[in-house]
Parts: sequence; C-alpha cells; structure tokens
Amino acid sequence: MLLLVNACWQSRAQNLIQPDSTLKWDLKTCLEYARKNNIQVNTLRYEQSLSEQDLLGAKARQMPTLNGSLSQSFTNSKNANPVVGGFQTQASFAGNYALNTGWTIYNGGFLRKDVQQQGLLIQSANLSVKEAENDITLQITQAFLNILLARENIVYLEDVLNTSRAQYKQAEQRYEAGALSKKDLLQLQSQVANDQYTLVNAQTNYRQNTVNLKQLLQIPSTRNFEARQPDTVFAKEAIPSLEEASKAAMETRPEIKNSQLNIDIAAIELEKQRALGRPSVSLGGNLSSGFSDNQTTKFFPQIDNNFFQRLGVTVGIPIFNNRSVKTNVERTKIIIEQAKLTLLGTKTTLDQAVEQAYIAVLNAQAQYDAAEVQLKANDETYRITSGQLELGAVNALDLQLQKNLYVQAVQAFVQAKYNAVLSIKVYNFYTGVPVTLD
Repeated sequence: MLLLVNACWQSRAQNLIQPDSTLKWDLKTCLEYARKNNIQVNTLRYEQSLSEQDLLGAKARQMPTLNGSLSQSFTNSKNANPVVGGFQTQASFAGNYALNTGWTIYNGGFLRKDVQQQGLLIQSANLSVKEAENDITLQITQAFLNILLARENIVYLEDVLNTSRAQYKQAEQRYEAGALSKKDLLQLQSQVANDQYTLVNAQTNYRQNTVNLKQLLQIPSTRNFEARQPDTVFAKEAIPSLEEASKAAMETRPEIKNSQLNIDIAAIELEKQRALGRPSVSLGGNLSSGFSDNQTTKFFPQIDNNFFQRLGVTVGIPIFNNRSVKTNVERTKIIIEQAKLTLLGTKTTLDQAVEQAYIAVLNAQAQYDAAEVQLKANDETYRITSGQLELGAVNALDLQLQKNLYVQAVQAFVQAKYNAVLSIKVYNFYTGVPVTLD
C-alpha cells in the first residue's frame, strides 16, 4: 500500500515538474514536494514498509506450519536371476509423498511479545519519517525566505541605482551650466558605479539562494525555478509564552514520542529475552506414504498399506545455556536505562531549542523595530540631502555618505524583517503549528 501511495506521489511530482516550463512554486508547494519526494524521507518510508513486513512475519509465526513433499525415483540395476542364472537388468519406479506440520503452542510468550514489539517498531519508523519531514521543512523554509530577502534587497537597490543615475544626469546638466564642479560630477559618477556593483552582488546572492533551494528540493539543475512571492509577509505576530510552547513541543514533537517508544520497545525486548529461558511446548505431525512397482500390489492399495501418521508433543526445557539468556536479560536492562537517558537528553535538547527559538523571536522583533525606525530616519535624511544637492547646499561627498547610510539601513531592515519572519515560523513550528506564509 505504501509503495502504491509513493508511486502516486512520484507521478504527482512529475506533474509538478513540467518539462518545458519554469517552476514557480510558493512555500506550500515546495514543502509538499519535498515531504513526498525527498530521498532521505522516502528511504525512511521504505524502512517503515520493512517494519510492516516484519509485523506480518511475527503474526504468521504464531500460526502452524504445513509443508508437503513429493519424490519420484527411477532405478535401473542388474540383479541375479536364480532361475536361469546370471544377471538381468531390472527397472523400477518408486514414489514417496508426505505432509509435515508444526505448531509452537507456548514459548514463554516470546511470539506474542514479538508481535507487540514489531507494532511499536512500525510506530517508531513512522515517527522517524515525521522527524525527517520536520528537518527538511525548516531547511526549506529558511532557504525560501533567503530568496525573498535577496529579492527585496534587489528591489531597494534597483531604486537606489535609478536614483543615482537620475542624480548623475542632473549633475551633468549643472556641470555643463557651470553650477557644479568636475570633482562633484565624478563623485556622482562613482556612486552610480558603486550602486551598480552592489546591485550585481545582490543579484548574485539571489541566484545562489535559488540554487540552494533547488538543491534542497533535489530539482534537476537543468530546470528553471522561481520562488513565488507571497502577498504579505508578517514580521510581527503574537506568539505563545515560553511555558506554553515548551509544553506543546513536549506533547507533539515526534522525537519525544520516538524516544518514549524506544523505552517501550526495549522493555518488550526484555520480556522476550526472559521468555527464552522458559519451557516451550510445540506440536508436530506428519502423514506419509509410498509406492513401488517392484511389488505386485497395485498403486492405491500400496498407498493405503504404506500410509503413516505421526502426532507428537515436544517440550523444551532450558537447563544450561552458557548464561546466554541471563546475559541478554542484563544487557537489555542496560539498554532500557540508556533509552531513558536518551529520552531525558531529547527532552533537554528540545527544551533548550524552544527557549532559544523564543529568545530569537524577541531579539528579532526588537531588531526589526529598531531597523524600521533607522530606515525611516535615513530615508528622510537621504531624501533631504538629495534635495539639497540640487540646490547646491551640499556636495556629492555629503550625498554619498547619506546614501551609504541609507543603503546600510535598507539592508539591515530587510535582514531584520526576514529574520523576524523566520524566527516566528520556527518558534510556532515547535509548538505544532504548520509553516505557512499565507
């Protein structure tokens, strides 16, 4: 069933990737595609399929076995002839037919516990899939937001470059009219070149971030890809308290549930090892018959005469086995304690991660507020300085200084904005809230 579902998703993935079109995906589409097509995630899904087969095998081992055998033989030999003397060649046919059955009635509860354990291993495999999906979700979200950040930087820097070009064009006219010095004109020309260089770097960063996301999605390098811009991106949202978030994470995160399951799995393994030291009872039986044409009796009478039936009970009693059972029992007890420590470590790590995410949100929102104020102030100062340049109240060097401050403020604001968005998404994701940009 899982293979069929996976095949359906692979087909859907092929539909998503059309051969002659640019992929324009929003974050939701990227996450959906990655969860269903990521190699690591699908490898873990196959591990889950293997666990399902192991469960079927464990259940089947509780049932009786039945096997049949059939053999036909042809013999050609020389035998002494007591009547005429000498030897004569004689051919004969023979056949043997049998049915054998066996059934373990009791083995200390080993088979029953094995079924329980395999059921838990399926749950554990499913949780491992969810853990991998969570990891790839955060990676793709960050990569997607990096693209949006780079794209917004480009928009601001294109505006700065256009403004610089317009200022340079006006400066040329003023220079020709004798109202501007050659030095100031060259300063403005240098600003245009610097702004163009900064824009090229931003475009390079955008392309690199796009490649990073494509590689996370494992999209072929020959395909064009574009991250679709959401209508709005909120850098400030109400978030749950640290206590609420930590509690929700402990209740919902798959790594916690998986660590708890590992303790249960080890506890069942302990019962299985103890069961190997208990007596076992099994039934066995077989039916068999045979036929040979050396006899004068016909086929069916021979089958009836040679019909053999056996039914037996076997009781196995472990007496001395070089301490293997006791050793395995003690080893499993240690494994249980290790699993408990692993759970404690997982909880500690998760609690610390949630706290770090909470602090990251507070810091990011504070930085966003400060960057927003800084941008407004530098934008206004840059606008005023640009107007003063036209009036000759300031020189090109003063304008360049203010513009550099403005560009720095723009980049700091955009960075702070998307840091705030990412920190909110990560923090809420720890509490079980899906990542979206809607």
